[in-house]
This record gives sequence, structure tokens and C-alpha cells, in this order.
Amino acid sequence: MLSKLRHHHLVSLIGYYEENCEMILVYDYMAHGTLRGHLYKTQNPPLPIEICIGAARGLHYLHTGSKHPIIHRDVKSTNILLDEKWVAKVTDFGLSKTGPTLDQTDHLIASVKGSFGYLDPEYFRRQQITKKSDVYSFGVVPSEIICARPALDTTLVNEQINLALWANRCHQKGTLDQIMDPYLEGKIAPECFKKFAETALKCVSDQGMERPSMGDVLWNLECALQLQESAEEGIGGNRLACIAVLTPSAVFSQIMNPTRR
Repeated sequence: MLSKLRHHHLVSLIGYYEENCEMILVYDYMAHGTLRGHLYKTQNPPLPIEICIGAARGLHYLHTGSKHPIIHRDVKSTNILLDEKWVAKVTDFGLSKTGPTLDQTDHLIASVKGSFGYLDPEYFRRQQITKKSDVYSFGVVPSEIICARPALDTTLVNEQINLALWANRCHQKGTLDQIMDPYLEGKIAPECFKKFAETALKCVSDQGMERPSMGDVLWNLECALQLQESAEEGIGGNRLACIAVLTPSAVFSQIMNPTRR
């Protein structure tokens, strides 16, 4: 399966080495390491929205780019790597499952695997894995970027330990901007922050049916980027570029901005 995956935002399997019972998989070298390594406990400046968009494109390809969709099952900031040009690429397919086709049920029965803090609660309860489980896990990553903190932090008070749950509570109270990374203040346009945060929070809805598809996630993240670019250019947040065309799982960035892909 891995040898057939070729996408700009997936870490490619080049080959393997085997000699005297030593077995090594050979992948593309990612010069800038993991996304997590640039998010917190670091002096590095925040990474651009394009990093998140790149990871979303990789997952969207896994879900829709072949006859049988592929469910990653372990999306997290340590499984998003950055190459020498800061291009985000999804990696670590050790838990991946080939998903059902359109004429089958929309879920697979599978024992619970993944990383706490990113684990879809519906999958945890029912042991039914779907593409929306990847959407939940991915939704935690933008929250990490916004708040510059890990998905789980047991040093905090109980209500703040789980980032996804805490961010949702803050959003409901209208205080989400108060937990934002202070470094982002004055650097991210309010319209962009709102769109980016709302997209992340929709992904981590408790019920899978309430979550968007990865195609819709990608669309909304690209809208957030365009809002930021418009604000920086002094246009005042041109919302016309973010009018969604209501076609299931469609992504139209290449129509609105041919240079985006």
C-alpha cells in the first residue's frame, strides 16, 4: 500500500533494506523534523497556515485519492513532518486501514488504536473507525497551533488537560481568544483566527456525523488563509473568495487561486 502512495504532502516510501535479519524502511528525509517540534517549548516563530493546509491535503488524498480510501488512525503533530522547504507531509502509516468503498458500510470494526488527546471519542466508544475519526484527530492539530500547547497536559487543572475539550468550552464561553498563543496577537487577522478556530472545533465534534469531511476542512482552511492574505494586503478581509460551492467533498482552491496547488 505504501509503495503506491505518491503525493506532495505524504512522506514517500523509497524502498527497504534487509540483510542478516536487519530490516530498514527508507523514506524521504524531512530536514525540519516534526510539526510538534516547532509549536511549543521552542523559540521558533509560529508556522504559517500553509503547514496545516498541506497536512489536510495529504489526508484528503488518503481519503479520496484511490479506489479504496485509507484511514490513517494516528494523525497528530508528531506524524506531520516538514521538509527542507517547510512543506508539510503526513507520515507513519503503521496503524492505517484500507477503508470501505462507497457501496459498503461507512465504517470498519477495529480495536482502538491511536494516541490519547487525538483519539476520536466515538471510535473509542463503539470501536468503529471511519474517515471522520481522522478528521477528529486532525482537528486537534490546529488547536495546538493556536494555543501553542500539547493535546494533553497533565500538569494543568482537570478542565484544561484535554486541549480539544478545553478549546470547545472556551469557544462556547466566547473566550477562545484568551487562550491563543500570545505570539499570535496582532499577527493574525481576526477574520482568519475565527475561521481557523471554527474549522478546528467543528472537526472535534463529539459525533462523527457533525464533523466535516477532509475536503471541507481543506476548503475552510484555505478560506482562512485568503482572509489573512486579504487583511495583510489591506483589502479588509475579502469574503468573496470564501463563498463555498455546495458540492460534497469538493475543493475549489485551484479555481479561486490557480497558484495555490
